[in-house]
This record gives sequence, C-alpha cells and structure tokens, in this order.
Amino acid sequence: MEEKRLLSVDELSAYLSLPKSTIYSWVSMRRIPGVVRLGRALRFEKQAIDRWIDAEKTRA
Repeated sequence: MEEKRLLSVDELSAYLSLPKSTIYSWVSMRRIPGVVRLGRALRFEKQAIDRWIDAEKTRA
C-alpha cells in the first residue's frame, strides 16, 4: 500500500514547475484533481496529481 502524500501549494508549484498563481487559478476552475482543504489551507494528493499528469501525457 502506497503512502498518501499531501503537497502544499509551494510544493506543488515546484513539482509542476508552475507559478503559484496558476495553481490557485486551476483550483478555482476545478481543473486540478486531488484538492484537499484543511481549514483555509490547500493540500494536493500526490497520487491524484501523478495520475492526472499521466492522463495528460496520453492526450498530447
């Protein structure tokens, strides 16, 4: 069983090489999967992000 890992906005920004403003924009558009709200903080499930990346690669 793989450990569930949550990424912060800063970590996801670095992981995807995207500005934080893009991350926030995509969250508001519900374009990014695996969003977890902990109070006012946003976290992202790494497994969901990795599956999303894989799915996007197959579209290209």
